[in-house]
Amino acid sequence: MLDAFTKVVAQADTRGAFVSDSQIDALKQVVADGTKRLDVVNRITASSSSIVTDAARALFEDQPQLIAPGGNAYTHRRIAACMRDMDIILRYVTYAIFSGDASVLEDRCLNGLRETYSALGVPGGSVAVGIDKMKAAAIALANDPNGVTRGDCSALIAELASYFDKAAASVG
Repeated sequence: MLDAFTKVVAQADTRGAFVSDSQIDALKQVVADGTKRLDVVNRITASSSSIVTDAARALFEDQPQLIAPGGNAYTHRRIAACMRDMDIILRYVTYAIFSGDASVLEDRCLNGLRETYSALGVPGGSVAVGIDKMKAAAIALANDPNGVTRGDCSALIAELASYFDKAAASVG
């Protein structure tokens, strides 16, 4: 995983060129949005347990066959494994939003996840639904204007949504 600054320097070095004005402008924007980015990460982190629990509860209400006898999440051990995986995905989404880079999410969390779930018989579509439920909760928290840095957060919210979308697409 590379932070935004290291990535820009590495790209310029590979080209044997100076960092361009447009890259410097983009890095200035990363710095300007830094406090808002940290606010989003702190809010999601502080509420991570309820985000995961509420998303799992809603998923199992929508798809009760998952927790019925013979269902993929039947037994407490399997429910716990499902919630653990949802928690891990949420955690890596926060790493991505913190760094402004999806590579940590892709490389350390999503790479090979679909194949693993397939081999274990985990219904990827159901996992994707759970991720979408976490996305809705995280975006609602991030969009709450109380107690956070003021300013336009639309690009940051779109970025956050894109990380959840990557996660859902990688398993679904």
